[in-house]
Amino acid sequence: MKKNPLRIALTVIFCFASAALSAAEFDGNKPLLCATIDAHACDPGQVCERALPADLGAPQFLRIDFAKKTVSGPQRTTQIRFMQTDQNQILLQGTEFSFGWTMVLDREDGSITLTLVNREDALVLFGACTAM
Repeated sequence: MKKNPLRIALTVIFCFASAALSAAEFDGNKPLLCATIDAHACDPGQVCERALPADLGAPQFLRIDFAKKTVSGPQRTTQIRFMQTDQNQILLQGTEFSFGWTMVLDREDGSITLTLVNREDALVLFGACTAM
């Protein structure tokens, strides 16, 4: 089968364009809706328990509003106290009740890793975001 140079060029252009559009969604300028997918609850001296986020009391969905510097779940909103952006990720940190939390957003694909920790235990969540 003969390769069509126009088809190859268009394929390359669309691939680069979709990658650029995807990266633009996760640059910290647009609000995001994030779904938590996987969770691990860890206590000192024990093997971490893997579960669905809702089974561990974590919200299934979160909204990140970079302009307001907030992360919202279905029951409460918490302030983003620190934010650092680099070429590959956006790091967000804050506190909620007696927990400190850190969320890292992959700027390329929108995946997130979120930790909530206190002196007694840790919760690690994994998920994915989309622009709103």
